[in-house]
Amino acid sequence: MIPVHQLLSRIRWDEEYGNADFVIGYYDRVEDRIVLVPLKALHFEKEDHFDFELLDDEGVTHTIPLHRIRQVFRNGELVWERKP
Repeated sequence: MIPVHQLLSRIRWDEEYGNADFVIGYYDRVEDRIVLVPLKALHFEKEDHFDFELLDDEGVTHTIPLHRIRQVFRNGELVWERKP
């Protein structure tokens, strides 16, 4: 299994592979469950390789470490998973 940051780089830079609908599943510690969000809803700082930002339904920005990503789906198919 490749590290998640390498997969995210491939999605970003490989036009053929990245031309798909991606969904990220991250572990939410408060809700104690995996939350699925479209990759397009996430914000990654160019120089930051440790976390991403997510704007929730109430307009609050959350910073989530990459190590909490547990699943990545491409066009509805699970392509990457890290067990807890």
